[in-house]
Amino acid sequence: MRSPRGWSEPGQRPEFDEYSVVLAGTLVVEGRSGIHAIGAGQAVIVEKGEWVRYGTPHEGGAEDTAVCVPAFRPGRVHKDDG
Repeated sequence: MRSPRGWSEPGQRPEFDEYSVVLAGTLVVEGRSGIHAIGAGQAVIVEKGEWVRYGTPHEGGAEDTAVCVPAFRPGRVHKDDG
């Protein structure tokens, strides 16, 4: 996924484990353990049912890839209203 500077998703509680690897830029991940800036070459794991919000507030945005286990299906992500 490529996301520009200023992009963000609503908070969500997915019904799957999600492994995200940042290929370029910086992905900001907000979760139960705080707010983390994940840079190129780094990864983050968000466990099933954990609340998370992703964003790219920094110059240049980010490019990342995510693996969902079990595989993503619509309706398995519970996003916050808004």
